[in-house]
This record gives sequence, structure tokens and C-alpha cells, in this order.
Amino acid sequence: MAAKSTPSFVEDPGRIRGLTAAIAAGRLSPVELVERYLQRIDTAEAHVAAWRVVDRERARAEAEVLAREAKAGRMRGPLHGLPIAIKDIIDVEGLPTRCNSVSRANVAPATADAEIVLQLRRQGALILGKVHTTEFAFFDPSPARNPHNPEHTPGGSSSGSAAAVAAGMVPAALGTQTVASVNRPAAYCGIAAFKPSTRSTITSGIAPLAASYDTVGFYGFKVDDAVTLYEAARSPFAKRHTAPASPRQVIVIPEDPHLSAATADAMAALDRLAGALSAAGHKVARRPSPVSFERLFNLQRSTMLYEAGRHYRYAIDLAPGQIGEKFLAAVRDGLAMPFERYVAEARELATLGERVLAAFVEADAFLWPAAPGTAPKGLAWTGDPRFISPWTAIGGPIVTIPTGAAADGLPLGCILMAAPGRDAEMCSLARSVGEIAERAFP
Repeated sequence: MAAKSTPSFVEDPGRIRGLTAAIAAGRLSPVELVERYLQRIDTAEAHVAAWRVVDRERARAEAEVLAREAKAGRMRGPLHGLPIAIKDIIDVEGLPTRCNSVSRANVAPATADAEIVLQLRRQGALILGKVHTTEFAFFDPSPARNPHNPEHTPGGSSSGSAAAVAAGMVPAALGTQTVASVNRPAAYCGIAAFKPSTRSTITSGIAPLAASYDTVGFYGFKVDDAVTLYEAARSPFAKRHTAPASPRQVIVIPEDPHLSAATADAMAALDRLAGALSAAGHKVARRPSPVSFERLFNLQRSTMLYEAGRHYRYAIDLAPGQIGEKFLAAVRDGLAMPFERYVAEARELATLGERVLAAFVEADAFLWPAAPGTAPKGLAWTGDPRFISPWTAIGGPIVTIPTGAAADGLPLGCILMAAPGRDAEMCSLARSVGEIAERAFP
């Protein structure tokens, strides 16, 4: 008898620009849209467990207001009427921010929105609810499951954000990245994500992990969706410094022993996307890395632990069971690191990043696998961040590009990176690469 296949709960939630255009044209009501996603939640949530809380009645009430405004021709912005999920380390007024930690089980509701949530509301978005995170955005897992196969992790730390979008329960979501917490869950769940230049987003109202790296990221089912969400939410000052990318770009694939951890499927997806980009007219070049990416990975981890340890020093004094084992071990590791080592490693990390950018000065972007392979089975481990964290440390924007499936049927993804501050150019290039990838991996 053939083995019973595990059911998939993946569903396309729709294109952001198409949904908001339909609302503006009067062909779709925000009320109808909210009800559509609430019905999908009722179908899929029992299997995917992406949500900590669905704010049903407030979302319905906000949708009624936005529907009246749209009918009167008063559109707040490019996200008018669009439901969005918020990672539960980000404050939403009226809802507690629990950070998936027993230590915050009785925390009071937030009295104000985080600045990034407020910006989304100004652009017309409504908040459908809060989605699960690993504890304090580290490695103790959340209840969320991968919609492609609920026996596998969706990744972390923005586990609920990626899972909710991939399952069609919401068209867009916010996550955060300190190591690889936006781009890796997107790859594991077969969707897109845009992590802007490190620390370029305002993190007021967001529980920190390591301030040198904490950055808000943006999820959508397709690359255009993630880019559109970022463009709506980015700082007004960033909008003044836009520059369209040329139609043909130089894309470098740095070759480094760090990539030896990649599976054959992951490398085949990278090669296939590189070939498609070359066929579309982009110049794709493979060049030896001037620095060790393994060293970048280790430095990023240790400096992150130092900062997390100082911020969460209080955690080691809490009663047993209040803090997860992985997070508590991280706090202790960070506290054990001398300040002098932290400073020296932070300087070395900056120097190595500058060497990478200087060696590839001709590069408009870089291309790598998003992870060594597909999402691991089980929920105890959220997956390997080693291919993303060095680029988080280098500091430029990182986009997850879905690149089909591996032999096990689970999604693969590549990451597209640029130099720090080139977020506007990356928006244009990411859309182009995303379209090419959709044709190469139908």
C-alpha cells in the first residue's frame, strides 16, 4: 500500500496591488476581503497554527470604516483596505505583545502601535491580528507549522508571518530579522520577503534582540507583493532617494567553502536561476570570495549574543520555566563575552564586510541559496541560518526569491542581496528577478 501523502495547506492569498486596485475601483470591498481571509483562517489555522490572536471584530469594524472611505473616494494610501498580520514581538495597540514567552503570559495590552504599524495604518492597512514568533525572536520554536507540510518547521523567528501568508490566510505580514529570521522562513514556506538595509527601519515599539541587527522585514506571496509592502511602509525620507535600476545588471555569485553545506537541490536551484538571469540579459559572474563567510557567520552570531545577553540579563534570575532553554543559554553565552572581545569582533566584522563590497564593486547585486536545504522535519529546530546571517551583517537589502521545490516536495529559495543603502534600486531589480524566477520555476 502506498504511503499516505501529507496534505498541503498552501493557498495564494492574491496580489497586493491587484487587491488594492480593486478596492480603489469599487470592485472589491475591504469588508469582503476581511471576510475572505477570516474564512480561510477558519479552514487552515487548525493545521498551520500561525496565529497567536485573530483580532476579528476590530478588523471587521476597521474594514467597515475603510469601505465607506473607499466608496467616497478617500483612499488613505496604497494599502487601503489591505489586511496585514503582525509578528508578536511588534506592538499593536490593544493587544498584548507576548513574544512567545511564558515570562510575558500576563503582560498588559500595548497602549500604542509600534511606529511601523502606525505607518501601515497611515497607508490604509488594517491589522488582522498577531502571528507567532519564536521566543524573543531567537530559536525556541513557536507552534507554527509549514503549510507545505505541517510536519516541518516554517522556519524562524518570523514563523507565523511566513506561514500565514503561505497558507493564504493574509496577503501580507511583518516580521523581523536579526540573523535570518525574515528571509529563511520565506524560503522554507515558498514565498517572498524583503529585508531592507540592516537597521534602516524604525524599531520603536518592537521587542529587541540585538540592536545592531534588528530590522523589520516584509512578507508577500510573490516578490512584487513583498516589495510593494516595503515601499508603502518605508521612511518618507527614503522615498526621496530613489533611482531606477538599469534593465541589465551585474549579479555576482560569491564562491566560498561556506556553500559546501548546500544540498544538491539547493545548488541546482541557484544554477537554474543564474541561467535564467543570464538568458534574460543580466551578467551573472561567479567570483571567489575575498573573505571567509564562515568567519562572517561566526562573528555575526557572537556579537548578536553579546547584545542579547546585555538586554535580557534579567532572564537568568526568573523562576525556572519562565524562559526557554535555547534563549536562556544564549543570554548566558552573551554575558560571558568580555566587552573587549565584542568590540574587536564588531570591528573585524565591519572590515570583512567592507572587503566583500570592495572586491565586488562592479556588482549591482549578489545571489546565493537562502538555506542549505528545505525546511527540517519537526518543530524543535527552525533551520540553518548560515547562508543569510553573513549578509545581514554586511548590511544591505536581502530579498527571498522562491525557486521551486526540492526532491522532497518542499520549497527552495534563493536570496538576492545588494550593498547597504541600495534599497530603492533593489526594489526594481527584485521585481525583475522575481518575474524571471516565476517563469523559470512555474
